Amino acid sequence: MKLAVVGGGSTYTPELVDGFARLRNTLPVDELVLVDPAADRLERVGGLARRIFTREGHPGRITTTTDLDAGVADARAVLLQLRVGGQAARQEDETWPLECGCVGQETTGAGGLAKALRTVPVVLDIADRVRRASPDAWIIDFTNPVGIVTRALLRAGHRAIGLCNVAIGLQRKFAALLRVPPGEVHLDHLGLNHLTWETAVRLGGPEGADVLPLLLAGHAEALARDLGLPREVLDRLGVVPSYYLRYFYAHDEVVRDLATKPPRAAEVAALERRLLAMYGDPALAEKPELLARRGGAYYSEAAVDLAAALLGGGGSPYQVVNTRNNGTLPFVPDHAVVEVQASVGPEGAAPLTVPPVDPLFAGLIAHVSAYEDLALEAALRGGRDRVFTALLSHPLIGQYAHAEALTDRLVAHNREHLPWA
Repeated sequence: MKLAVVGGGSTYTPELVDGFARLRNTLPVDELVLVDPAADRLERVGGLARRIFTREGHPGRITTTTDLDAGVADARAVLLQLRVGGQAARQEDETWPLECGCVGQETTGAGGLAKALRTVPVVLDIADRVRRASPDAWIIDFTNPVGIVTRALLRAGHRAIGLCNVAIGLQRKFAALLRVPPGEVHLDHLGLNHLTWETAVRLGGPEGADVLPLLLAGHAEALARDLGLPREVLDRLGVVPSYYLRYFYAHDEVVRDLATKPPRAAEVAALERRLLAMYGDPALAEKPELLARRGGAYYSEAAVDLAAALLGGGGSPYQVVNTRNNGTLPFVPDHAVVEVQASVGPEGAAPLTVPPVDPLFAGLIAHVSAYEDLALEAALRGGRDRVFTALLSHPLIGQYAHAEALTDRLVAHNREHLPWA
């Protein structure tokens, strides 16, 4: 079995490789190809990846290439983990929105739109080339903003599914608090990528007993602290929102906080320099502890689980994925991409039935879903007016003057990536 990772020169890649090495019985990989245009990064990451396989006794081989078409040829699955423009572009996404009093963040708000505009055309070009080189391959998208990018892939007819590590992170956290194996914890997880809530935590499977009230009664303070929200929010909602809901529920507080400290991108760029130096050490044969500070916890486990299920080799029967709505949430269009618990197999993802959704959550989901429609139109067709409309529609912006000013800043900071600008 051949798998390819596009963006294989990422400092995240050793986390992914570690999962392939440890979980080889779940997903037996004969060849893992790391594809990246940055040959210098690829050499360092590829060297460490091979040493990880050797250390774990994995019989598969790891190859590296800057040639996308050769790298994805005959692959059963292609994993996308791209950052168009690198950390420098991310740093801009995190800073210029603050000038208008809006959240600066790489996946939501104005910064998230900028990333979508840069990313969607690149991903669609890659996906077209994957389809020519390996027509039956699954495309597993980790590339942010996952919801919009996965929409673009599905709209273009690709065999694609999106994945985020938020759900598996919460599953592992809940399992630790409950002192049960992670596989025993089933989440009633609903929403859009980076806009989700855990409305129930069930033991044993989709029909298991809901222990979320027990978790909130005993651990609400710690959970709220991890989410950056007051405990009272969890008490009143009766659910556990993802960390990204902080941008909506505490927007002004977040903006004030972001304005007083260096952007996360600067911290990550410094971490990447240290990690790449470590990866070049021929004595290093495991992912370093420093990588945990890069983010992406449990990324490898989620990736292996999903790939195994799609390729018919096993994997968990139920997984949280980003896939076409098709009536799962009746208040958003069928073509919307939702992040929900689904049954996953070689034919793709079949979302499980979702109970009626509280209007408090449904309203925000519908609002952001409408923005994602407009954001995708802007990414596919370009034009200042489409960018302005998408910004005006976003619940974190929503004011005419902000949308005008942010449109100008977005275009100015991304001109090299926008052929129409």
